[in-house]
Amino acid sequence: MSTASATERPIPAGQRGPAEHERRDQIIQAADEHFRRYGYNKTSVADLAKAVGVSSAYVYRFFDSKQAIGEAVVARTLGRIQSALRETAAGPQSAAQRLRLIFKLMTEQGLELFFRERKLHDICVIATSERWSPVMAHIAVMLEVVTKVLTDGRASGEFERKTPLDEASLAICEALMPFAHPILLQQRTRAELELSTAAVTNLVLRSLSP
Repeated sequence: MSTASATERPIPAGQRGPAEHERRDQIIQAADEHFRRYGYNKTSVADLAKAVGVSSAYVYRFFDSKQAIGEAVVARTLGRIQSALRETAAGPQSAAQRLRLIFKLMTEQGLELFFRERKLHDICVIATSERWSPVMAHIAVMLEVVTKVLTDGRASGEFERKTPLDEASLAICEALMPFAHPILLQQRTRAELELSTAAVTNLVLRSLSP
């Protein structure tokens, strides 16, 4: 068993220094607040340094760029969604019910970002367009939870078993994408998204019937 301390754990690319440090957390918190209020593009490293009460040079002891700070904020935001997805996937409901809840969760979280946290949504658009690492990790979590629910559904006899599991999981993730992708979300109204979520979920579940 490894005896490495918490400060020796790897940290995300673009970040520096100890893995756990109060100043790092303060910088991320300040960035989260500034990005929500002013937007990512209108926030500078100097703004964040001033909010924390340190110099810009000190901020660069923990992050090698503003993008690295942005990635930390996006990772925090998506992390909350990922926790909810994993909790839903491990829930006590039938596999079909859990899959329906996953589609509903993705839509609700997307609407929350787009309609209530528009400036935070904007950084997610940038992160998606530029394929930041937290976005790619989020897609991997989506695939993980869908695969778990499909596996459970096949074991219980709810879902068909002819389609290769990886193919079925990937297809469902693609069906989820319009409700998870920030650029696609902004092209639809709330009513359209809610109607589409129900229709796509019903179609997916029918396709999974044994």
